[in-house]
Amino acid sequence: MAEMGKGVTAGKLASNVQKTLTRAQEKVLQKLGKADETRDEIFEENVLNFNKQLTEGTKLQKDLRAYLSSVKAMHEASKKLSECLQDMYEPEWYGKDDINTLAENTDLLWTDFHQKLVDHALISMDTYLGQFPDIKTRISKRGRKLVDFDSARHHFESMKTGKKKDDVKIAKAEDDLGKAQKVFEDINIDLQEELPSLWNSRVGFYVNTFQSIAGLEENFHKEMGKMSHQLTDVMTKLEDQHLSNPPRKQSKTVLKTTKVVKSGRESSKEIGSAPMRDGSPVTNPETKAVNHAPTPSPSTTPVPAIPKSPSQAEKAQPSTDIAGTDSAVAASATSNSLPAVVTEPAATNGAVHDIASSEGGDMPPNFLFKVQALHDYGATDADELGLKGGETVLVIPFDNPDEQDDGWLMGVKEMDWLQNKTLKGKGVFPENFTRRL
Repeated sequence: MAEMGKGVTAGKLASNVQKTLTRAQEKVLQKLGKADETRDEIFEENVLNFNKQLTEGTKLQKDLRAYLSSVKAMHEASKKLSECLQDMYEPEWYGKDDINTLAENTDLLWTDFHQKLVDHALISMDTYLGQFPDIKTRISKRGRKLVDFDSARHHFESMKTGKKKDDVKIAKAEDDLGKAQKVFEDINIDLQEELPSLWNSRVGFYVNTFQSIAGLEENFHKEMGKMSHQLTDVMTKLEDQHLSNPPRKQSKTVLKTTKVVKSGRESSKEIGSAPMRDGSPVTNPETKAVNHAPTPSPSTTPVPAIPKSPSQAEKAQPSTDIAGTDSAVAASATSNSLPAVVTEPAATNGAVHDIASSEGGDMPPNFLFKVQALHDYGATDADELGLKGGETVLVIPFDNPDEQDDGWLMGVKEMDWLQNKTLKGKGVFPENFTRRL
């Protein structure tokens, strides 16, 4: 016999077509009520449960894949955030190596979390759903075999009750009925056992799946919490480092502005440093700008320059000389039409005197005033002066006033000066760490 296709002969094809037509005819007769239909309510309930279980499992698989995609997206976002922090983190900042280590450990933790979710949840989910297609196919086959069984039964009954009885045909119909019944019962018995068992297994599967997810999440967040705590500690210590070491940085713009202001107030500096009657300049650090010309705006008011010459440590002139100098300076400022800078010596118990001169020969050259350290300060550069809370520092002017940064002073510890009488231990320190005595 000629072949109609791979493994399909004309006879086989004709047999399949005949079966399809017979089944269709039988279903029509059953729907019209002209033929009995074999029904199994328990099995039909099992099929409904099966379809419900398949729908729920498919949805769970879809949502689980979406969850894993979200975990992967969070991993990428966390990785980029860590890389951004690493790029911004300066090498000299506290905990640079710790930041790199935390970034690596966080990346590994995300990777491990995602992989374990795949192994313990997604793969189990795929295996669980993998058994449904075969059972669904067998359920469909059972339905077809049930129709064949009903059709064979109806045919056998019609042959037995017919007017013309043919024993050969009746025997053949009975044989066909037995074969159809056997095929149907083989499939039906297996499904009657598997469907209830599959339906009951869903509870255990759901428990195991969500217990695995919950346990993995718990461990993940526990480890992530530790790393977050470590990161918080590093950031806290970085903040402490920043507060204890304020930046000493002056931009080019500030430097240029300083030079312009300096050149614009040369005349006032010359007036302010006019020699006294004995030729020595006034070195009182408690100076104030007294304008004998119209008062300029606050943004342009010249600031008295820090004394440079060691001769400023000499004793100040008596109050009568200072008063005379004030008159001379005021007259000079008026004649030049420029703001004048004069000194107002400090007064103690009604007596006016210079602070530096009050200390006598025990003070370093160009001594200005004393300050006391309020907090510890750790020196970070060779030119800085380390401080301990409560230490007294003798403030002196910078060798070059242009090198002075805002908020910083030059000085030597009083104890070092009294012991060594040298300025080798001098250095700069932040003014806001001290208070003036």
